[in-house]
Amino acid sequence: MIQKMAIEELDRLGEEIIGGLRLSDDNLRALLSLESEEEVQKLYDAARKVRDHHFGNRVFLNCFIYFSTYCKNRCAFCYYNCKNDIERYRLTREEIRETCKVLKGAGFHMIDLTMGEDPYYYDDPDRFVELVRTVKEELGLPIMISPGVMDNATLLKAREKGANFFALYQETYDRDLYEKLRVGQSFEGRVSARRFAKEQGYCIEDGLLTGIGNDIESTVKSLRGMEANNPDMVRVMTFLPQEGTPLEGYQEKSKLSELKIIAVLRLMFPKCLIPASLDLEGIDGMVHRLNAGANIVTSILPPDSQLEGVANYDRGLEERDRDIKSVIKRLEIMGMEPAPQADFERVLGC
Repeated sequence: MIQKMAIEELDRLGEEIIGGLRLSDDNLRALLSLESEEEVQKLYDAARKVRDHHFGNRVFLNCFIYFSTYCKNRCAFCYYNCKNDIERYRLTREEIRETCKVLKGAGFHMIDLTMGEDPYYYDDPDRFVELVRTVKEELGLPIMISPGVMDNATLLKAREKGANFFALYQETYDRDLYEKLRVGQSFEGRVSARRFAKEQGYCIEDGLLTGIGNDIESTVKSLRGMEANNPDMVRVMTFLPQEGTPLEGYQEKSKLSELKIIAVLRLMFPKCLIPASLDLEGIDGMVHRLNAGANIVTSILPPDSQLEGVANYDRGLEERDRDIKSVIKRLEIMGMEPAPQADFERVLGC
């Protein structure tokens, strides 16, 4: 039976985390099981207090460039899995260079180069390394790479050419659920790739998927699994059924909301980057995620971009509202602002 957390305990929680409290598994269960509006709001209040203690009202901004939507994998939850009959694209190096020119001086802290596990790049990984070099030369900004499970030699070359962050989401540390989600992919292979990247000086990002068969015990297991990686960025994303995928018709009844898990992540990882993604609900959703304790806005697209995001709630809409100017305008309304680049460099340890 899960032991409830009293309102008075929730009121003290933020200060206790700042003072060095580490949450026990029972604490995590209690927080994840909160249901009343008052309780959940207290959780968000605690998370914001912790975030503001470490970061103030300053937010980081991450530009998302999904440069190839080809993929060799069969992930059951992903729109871009190789079995889905969809239109795909692969940007050329020159197209990426032109995109970079549009981004110069826009105010981004980092550029996220994301692809599916595209055979074009896996057959000749130096093509990927050259893209990293090109973006670094054009913009001089920190670069996050999200290329899937690249081999160690390629990760080393990309690091030498300017990559700073390596994003590789496990989605879940519940092995039974993992096998249903990341069909035919090695659990240990993803863990090992992150570990190697961390050892080579990368900052690393791990991520969970919620709303897809994960109960409280499964989520606690996943939170502890992430913790064991010593990550620099931790994220959670709500599963959104994607047309043409095996889970297209899946409906989740869980009360484990993304916002609740974001707040718990902030309490577990006080100094980490935690994304407020635009992928599911756009800028309105960004506000909710920041209010739950997030501190980096992700999936901001280049101006007038037709590039894909991860989940794309806005696929087909004429006004996508995912540009940096719109984000900054809403941050100002919230009393928040983009951090100086020097703050981000300190986070990276550069």
